[in-house]
Amino acid sequence: MTTKSLVCLILVTSSLFTLALGSQTHRGKWKLLKRSIGISAMHMQLLPNDKIIAFDWKGSGPSNISLPGGKCVVDSETTTDCYSHSVEFDPSSRRIRPLTITTDTWCSSGALLPNGILIQSGGFRLGDRVVRSFTPCANCDWVEKKNGLITSRWYASNQILPNGKIIVVGGLNQFNYEFIPKTSTSDQTLYQLPFLKETRYSPLIPNNLYPFLHLTPGGKLFIFANDRAILLDHVNNKVVKNYPVMPGGVSRNYPSTGSSVLLPLILSSNFNNHPEAEVFICGGTVPDSNQMANVGVFIAASKSCGRLVITANNPSWEMEEMPLNRLMGDMILLPTGDVLIINGAAKGSAGWYAGREPVLNPVLYRPDAPITAKTSRFEIMSPSKIPRLYHSTAHLLSDGRVLVGGSNPNSNYNFTALYPTELSVEVFYPPYFSPNVSRPLISKINPGTNLEYKQKFSMHFHIHQWHEELGKIYVTMVAPSFTSHSYSMNQRLLVLALDSEAQKVDFSNYVVDVHAPATATLAPPGYYQLFVVHEGVPSKGTWVHIK
Repeated sequence: MTTKSLVCLILVTSSLFTLALGSQTHRGKWKLLKRSIGISAMHMQLLPNDKIIAFDWKGSGPSNISLPGGKCVVDSETTTDCYSHSVEFDPSSRRIRPLTITTDTWCSSGALLPNGILIQSGGFRLGDRVVRSFTPCANCDWVEKKNGLITSRWYASNQILPNGKIIVVGGLNQFNYEFIPKTSTSDQTLYQLPFLKETRYSPLIPNNLYPFLHLTPGGKLFIFANDRAILLDHVNNKVVKNYPVMPGGVSRNYPSTGSSVLLPLILSSNFNNHPEAEVFICGGTVPDSNQMANVGVFIAASKSCGRLVITANNPSWEMEEMPLNRLMGDMILLPTGDVLIINGAAKGSAGWYAGREPVLNPVLYRPDAPITAKTSRFEIMSPSKIPRLYHSTAHLLSDGRVLVGGSNPNSNYNFTALYPTELSVEVFYPPYFSPNVSRPLISKINPGTNLEYKQKFSMHFHIHQWHEELGKIYVTMVAPSFTSHSYSMNQRLLVLALDSEAQKVDFSNYVVDVHAPATATLAPPGYYQLFVVHEGVPSKGTWVHIK
């Protein structure tokens, strides 16, 4: 059996274990973490210090938290503002620290640099060319560079690249891309991308904003907009492949707003081979749904999902159906390699007042589970009590919970609307948090948490319960994402190659030798969360850095 086949078998076995676990228990549970963080969490990023940076936008009106130190600022539009529109939130202590942003971040994008600094780009009006940075430290605040972008970026997408740069793609009426931070002459160039104009449904309803970006194992960039995709060689500014149109007549990008993930990359110890890469896209709605919602007609969202092996010579879409209609759903890769689909609406579209029928039940998708006449890869989870529609967000935390925030489907802070502005954050506990199951614990990484490509390292872990046989073990490495508008930019999960089976050290302690990813095209330099998964149950994550 090949290494890839073995890992696939492990994933299938663990997924089936989790399926049984979920059906026997509560199918996940919810907990309100904080009634108000002072703002609506329209944008969210987890930092390597396990703090969450969240923000909304200056045009949303007075928030429920003052600027730090009680100060007021005068922005570039000569408007005095004494309210914070960004916070640092600690999920473990639930403490909030207000931050200062003076430019408009509405519908912007972001990514973590290899050194852990959050780079955040674009926005609305006079914020549309701003590049902002936030360094993880006790008293740090936002630093804003007013002309950090060549052109306006509103509803653009970001992706960290193998060289540590960030590519910024698209935006409203922007059929091009550029690179940040701008540290070289080539970074000053604006590169044209006609594909973004070709995929517009209309100038008023583009349906190709926030394009889905996924870095392939070979270092090219997969770009999906509306219902089709290309493979871009961004180094040579050349489209090298056109993919087939996704079937179904459904638009997947804003404002129809489906979501997308790159399914787990299964690595082997053969460093000469690139793993297969497969994209999974779910939800959205018909192209004119936003236009219809604006006149009071709310069309049902799609149930359809598609998988495409983007590394295949002649790929074709494999279509599946979710159990629930959904648009504006966030797709989150769990440490197990399963996909959680959470938040969203069953009718309408993204946009102010445009969504109806909140979808309160998350859905768990197991990519490697078998499909039969009686089984599905999807399972409906326990519902939340809080509607999360336009401008809601979700993010995987290091402990394996999923943080959920936002929902401001109004043009201002409005707490009496049909769907009020939502300042709360809650957490969803996936089924692997069942009290009947013991979670493994990473005790040591030898030689340390600073890794190099192709490096072999040892992971020591503890299993609390006695096992005559250890069972299935695999190790995953998860990149933290920047989440906005139902798309988690830079989200990436790798199943690392094991040198051999885990070895018992003593009664309940084990060690396994693991290979770090071989190249920066597999894992761009930066911070990742490392998990050990035992029989479908993940440990808490440990931060590692690779370069």
